[in-house]
Amino acid sequence: MYLLGEQSTHNDALINRLQSLPAQWLRDLAPSGPVLQVDATDDLRPLLPTEQLFLLSDGVINGCIGARPLFYWQEGDLIGLQQGDAWDDCRWCCDAPLRLQPYRREEVFRHLFADARWAQQFVEYLQGHLAILAHAVAQMKPREFRSSNGFKRVEAGATLIRQGDVADHVFVIIDGHAEAFVDGNKVGDVPKDEIFGAMAIFTGEPRNATVIARVPSTVMMIPGDQFLSMTRTNPKIAHSLIESMARRIGQLNRQIAPTAVTQGQR
Repeated sequence: MYLLGEQSTHNDALINRLQSLPAQWLRDLAPSGPVLQVDATDDLRPLLPTEQLFLLSDGVINGCIGARPLFYWQEGDLIGLQQGDAWDDCRWCCDAPLRLQPYRREEVFRHLFADARWAQQFVEYLQGHLAILAHAVAQMKPREFRSSNGFKRVEAGATLIRQGDVADHVFVIIDGHAEAFVDGNKVGDVPKDEIFGAMAIFTGEPRNATVIARVPSTVMMIPGDQFLSMTRTNPKIAHSLIESMARRIGQLNRQIAPTAVTQGQR
């Protein structure tokens, strides 16, 4: 089973090796019946008995989750290993006729594990497919979500951001609570899960506030360039940031309103 899309040279070589293995294992095992010929279909699984495995001798099968084709099997692959509730939402489709050689599932496993060499190759077959999928996911996964963020435990009173400093990170309080100050005056609270320090990253200007941990806290620090990429590729992060800024503006407005009223009454 291979993810659709262009493969690296390493993966191409591995795929070629994996596809040659099932035919070798099954060479001395008698099929359980004649070759099964299947026309193009958008749901192959109900047509294949669950007590059998199949050597795909001609054609290509696509695996679809919902309406989206995600992976495929081609000539030489062993079909039917993927069974159970975890695969209920997956459809197997083919756009052209297939030829499938059936073997009894129990007999295949008995045959494989009766020979230490075949058993080892079967494990390598499964591990090889897992490696190919892992490489493909690594290529698709945005770089900014790879493990490059830092976590820091701070005590109460620790300064997380200092007004006037150059901005290089965005912060999220994983556990704890902090307070924001401008020119020494408290202007708001920074609760757990709040994103803060992003404004200066967007504008490139110095920090406009000081943020101090009110209680012992755990903070995640995200490099500024990676945070900018994350906001472009992940709408949920951008939405969370907008909510955070809206709350902060609301806090400031509530603080400014009483002051304005007092000045107006003078």
